[in-house]
Amino acid sequence: MTEPYRSYSVTEAIKKMESYCAYQDRCHKEVVTKLKEMRMIPEAIDQIVVHLIKDNYLNEERFAKSFARGKFNIKKWGKNRIKNELKHRDISKFNITSALEEIDSSEYEKTFNELAKKRLTQIKEKDIQKRRKKLADYLFYRGWESNMVYEKIGELIPFK
Repeated sequence: MTEPYRSYSVTEAIKKMESYCAYQDRCHKEVVTKLKEMRMIPEAIDQIVVHLIKDNYLNEERFAKSFARGKFNIKKWGKNRIKNELKHRDISKFNITSALEEIDSSEYEKTFNELAKKRLTQIKEKDIQKRRKKLADYLFYRGWESNMVYEKIGELIPFK
């Protein structure tokens, strides 16, 4: 949070936002929120956002792609979770689609299989139905597609 009642000139705010965006890719919504916290007026916010886009500090397509790659590679999120998080950040449908194309399909399969197997070893539940439910809930929370989840559960925890 910014210091209370500190006011910024447009030039100061631009410098601050350039370093904010240079540190890590940001979406428009994060930048606007930050500027509102700095108590900037709507006209100044528009002017600053236009400057950041023009000078390539702010690029929603680049943000969406790096977000998708990062959440998949580091947090092992599935496409549904990534898509929902990007929608929550007001990213366009076009940019969400191109961001999801960044994820290699064979890598996606491999990660899903490893994640499901690893999680199954951590579930101590004895009841088959409850084991299946726990694994499904975990994979759904992580954003993996239902057809993949149900197929994998059938493979890993078959009914006796």
